[in-house]
Amino acid sequence: MTDIWSPFTLGGITLPHRLAMAPMTRSRAKPDGTPGDLAPEYYAQRASLGLLISKGTQPSEDGQGYLATPGIYTDEHVAGWRKVTDAVHAADGRLFIQLMHVGRRSHPDNTPHHNQPVAPSAIASGKAMFTMSGMQPVPQPRALQKEEIQQTIADFAYAAKRAIEAGADGVEIHGANGYLVHQFLAPDSNHRTDEYGGTMERRARFAIDVVRAVVDAVGPQKTAIRLSPGVATGGIAEGQDNDELYRYLAVKLGKMGLAYIHVLYTRTDLFLEDMRRSFGGPLILNRPGRSREQIGADVAEGLADIEALGVMALANPDLVRRLKTGATLNDPKPALFYAGGGAEGYTDYPVIDAA
Repeated sequence: MTDIWSPFTLGGITLPHRLAMAPMTRSRAKPDGTPGDLAPEYYAQRASLGLLISKGTQPSEDGQGYLATPGIYTDEHVAGWRKVTDAVHAADGRLFIQLMHVGRRSHPDNTPHHNQPVAPSAIASGKAMFTMSGMQPVPQPRALQKEEIQQTIADFAYAAKRAIEAGADGVEIHGANGYLVHQFLAPDSNHRTDEYGGTMERRARFAIDVVRAVVDAVGPQKTAIRLSPGVATGGIAEGQDNDELYRYLAVKLGKMGLAYIHVLYTRTDLFLEDMRRSFGGPLILNRPGRSREQIGADVAEGLADIEALGVMALANPDLVRRLKTGATLNDPKPALFYAGGGAEGYTDYPVIDAA
């Protein structure tokens, strides 16, 4: 039985234990997409978690969906992220930048160019989006043309190069949570009839092409992907009907020698074991809502190599110390998860006395 406090090597990086920080959007970037001034402190505070996965970071103007999210495709973005990676490394942590293209989960008011959102097919999510004018319905997207799909794949690869240039230890492609890659995978958001839609293999092609392009750009050990099989989110409700696609995708990804796959999983069946066997490489597991008492169970049972923690890590910069010592955990402040650009609810969570 594996203990969460035992070391683990992932992507050529030796980590001190089997916990990681899950990616969490905090909406505190500058208007041009550069990480906010407090971002280096925020991530460095949590460096004891070993592996930090950054908030979703758009690889292009089309990729942005939410207010005040960071990018990684301009010189200014790179300079901003370099401050973050330097701070994390100085605190003995490691950082993967998550590349997130939201696809149809966007509103023109939140993007630099104010264009209509793009997606595999012209199917609206049916959801609302917060903007500077308040909550607004997300508009119907337009379907990407074939040449635009190739440009989007190239955008992911370029963003990955810029992330490594900024000092990141790797990149995680966001293929989950109803965003663009997931929209291609799911039959209820992908009605294409060309080589990127229809059959299971064709719906998986965009994800595979993106991963391959990123691998070619930065190498397999610096490339990872997040998936959320069966999770109903962003207007996607694939349930278990898409399981065979995820098995197929896991096999294809496993042959590329990726640093890891990161699975968001909310089910209680045995499909996760199928995914793990099909991929064959390191697997990070994120189960939202896990209690303190449940931490370590998935590693101990062999379902995952690393467990990613979200809100607990957000509210407890010294989470590792608190777990090891049995100290009480801070209560999170949900009203401040996405608020403003200041320290409150971001970098002001207290830590316990090191003594």
